[in-house]
Amino acid sequence: MSNEGTVSTNLDMDQTSSELLAVSPIDGRYRRHVAELATICSEFGLIHRRVAVEIEWLKYLVVDLRLIGDTNLGSQQISSLQAIQTDFSTVDAERIRAIERTTNHDVKAVEYYVKEALERANLNAIKEYVHFACTSEDINNLAYAMMFRDARRDVLLPLMVDLTREILGLAAAHIETPMLSRTHGQTASPTTLGKELVNVAARLTQWAERFNDVPIQAKINGAVGNFNAHVAAAPEIDWQTVSSTFVAALGFTPNPYTTQIEPHDWMAEYLNALAGFNQVILDFDRDVWGYISLGYFKQKQIEGEVGSSTMPHKVNPIDFENSEGNVGIANALARHLADKLLISRWQRDLTDSTVLRNAGMVFGHTAIAIKSAVRGIKKLEVNHELLVEDLNKAWEVLSEAVQTVMRRHGHPDPYETVKDITRGRQLSESLYMEVLDELPLDEQLRSQLKVMHPSRYIGLATQLADDGIHELTVRLQNL
Repeated sequence: MSNEGTVSTNLDMDQTSSELLAVSPIDGRYRRHVAELATICSEFGLIHRRVAVEIEWLKYLVVDLRLIGDTNLGSQQISSLQAIQTDFSTVDAERIRAIERTTNHDVKAVEYYVKEALERANLNAIKEYVHFACTSEDINNLAYAMMFRDARRDVLLPLMVDLTREILGLAAAHIETPMLSRTHGQTASPTTLGKELVNVAARLTQWAERFNDVPIQAKINGAVGNFNAHVAAAPEIDWQTVSSTFVAALGFTPNPYTTQIEPHDWMAEYLNALAGFNQVILDFDRDVWGYISLGYFKQKQIEGEVGSSTMPHKVNPIDFENSEGNVGIANALARHLADKLLISRWQRDLTDSTVLRNAGMVFGHTAIAIKSAVRGIKKLEVNHELLVEDLNKAWEVLSEAVQTVMRRHGHPDPYETVKDITRGRQLSESLYMEVLDELPLDEQLRSQLKVMHPSRYIGLATQLADDGIHELTVRLQNL
């Protein structure tokens, strides 16, 4: 067989950890942009949170519930117990992975590891209460609840706020900058650049608030959600209250009605809210891309950057294109997870397990998209000359004002009259004046309309933008 067209590789062992060999660009090319998610959404992050849940449940049973009546832990012992999760390292995670190679069960491996750690801490008396009355999903759903909470609080919301503030900063600098609107791609009533940017910031803020307000639910109620083993072992305990209290103490909303798994409805809401925010980013990316194409925005040139391998003159809107592409990937995954996670056969199947491992991909591509958009915004420069030039070429946009003023003054059929003269025409200033002279207007009204100018025909855009900046600044402070 011919070897023509094949690529041979010869890698040293120490090269196998290189970002160049990552299958996913999140762990390769874009690794530096998602570094803050690594300890949250990685396999290490999931394992660490599983250990944390096991320790918190054990501590709750022994210290708070006093399930082992004759066992009293001193402060030093409690500190040693807590240290199993607080001092958790990649070495510990590797040990769990080694155990898993025997158990072929990831959560059981965590249980065995915790028992080993308890033996090392001379806490043998309580080790058989590790994973007490738990199914794996009791641990997993709480671990993922922690992951989604930490990703939202520590990474995603701060990025959302950063992007929205960046847009508001650009808006504040251009509250009064008039700009020709384009509805259906055609010239339309003027606006201001600041007002259009505030529109985007308002949408982003609303989605960020929705995202932040999604309550994270969790459960710890046994194999099929009925506390079967709990009641068999300790029927004297009010396990429903115990479960709710424990879940709430971890900062989550207890869900008392589950099968073996917490049904993930809140995850769907969380992911859909995140996707909604992302979709507004995509809309913004495409609009800015279009304005760059029109020349309304110029881009600052970065020393050493190349826009094209063959056309030296090019400065491409690569940041907005990168942002758009990553939104697409993030939302495709987010929408799939949101749909899939709502479905589980009977009391449980494992399809959610493999799908949930991709949550970090959603968060990672979202982070890349937001950071790319922010980089792009920082490079923008407004081309004031072209904005003015386009407004001066589009006097036809004043036809809206003309027919509306005529309505106000009782002229019959003003819309149809003005339409017959202006529809489909591009008007210069002189042609606009000729149109006014053709219309059946009294001289006072004609004079009033003749002093209008496209650049001043902006309604309340400036006031709306200023109001929006102040309102949104306060709302962002609360996120």
